[in-house]
Amino acid sequence: MNPFAKFVDELQEVSLLLWGVVSGLFRPHRYPGEIIRQMDLIGVGSLPIVLLTGFFTGGVLVLQTFPTLQYYGIHNESGRSVATSLVRELGPVLTALMVSGRIGSAISAELGSMVVSQQIDAMRALGSDPLKKLVTPRLIALVIMLPLLTVAADVFGIIGGGTVASYIFDQDVNVFLTSVRHGVTTEDVLGGIIKPVFFGLIIGGIACHKGLSTTGGTVGVGRSTINAVVLSSIWVIIFDFFLAKAIQSVFGVGVI
Repeated sequence: MNPFAKFVDELQEVSLLLWGVVSGLFRPHRYPGEIIRQMDLIGVGSLPIVLLTGFFTGGVLVLQTFPTLQYYGIHNESGRSVATSLVRELGPVLTALMVSGRIGSAISAELGSMVVSQQIDAMRALGSDPLKKLVTPRLIALVIMLPLLTVAADVFGIIGGGTVASYIFDQDVNVFLTSVRHGVTTEDVLGGIIKPVFFGLIIGGIACHKGLSTTGGTVGVGRSTINAVVLSSIWVIIFDFFLAKAIQSVFGVGVI
């Protein structure tokens, strides 16, 4: 199969998987306990790495941009530059990439192991729907928790930027925070929350598809895990461009 045909085939499989999850939401046999467990694994489990990523990303943004802003005499706007960069772009994308590496790999490995050990076949034989029991809770948890993790990353990124501006460049914290408040709009925040919802669908859909389509025994589990992380990361970055353009068109974010 040539690469283009393979791409179209996998896109169709992931789309059908997501459609099966959405249509299954209106049918009985829901698993709220599993959804809460996945929210804990995805949200609470990913919180430390997301907060560290956000804090040091905000810090390095100020470290790199403050001297340039100071050269042009607009260093009091350092908070605005950091906040808009994080809220509009870096916060959602970096959070999605971190979650993709941590959770996307875990989902793919877990489901792949269940496939090769024939647990999925056993579930079907007992009358359970693997899509509703295994895929739906993970997708719902990702869609709920990824925006919350993004907000946490944004907040800690601003804290990191303020820390660097205060302790390295001796800027007053109040000046930094005032610049943040004036720089971030409601449209920025909405756009920064909408993106992670779609990123959660991308990560969950690809990871679950790769896990459930695992072949080749335990070697295939490792291959599916790698493919899930790589593909979901690539698609997050690609889809981010189109989402950013759509958000600009709808909210006017980034348009002067």
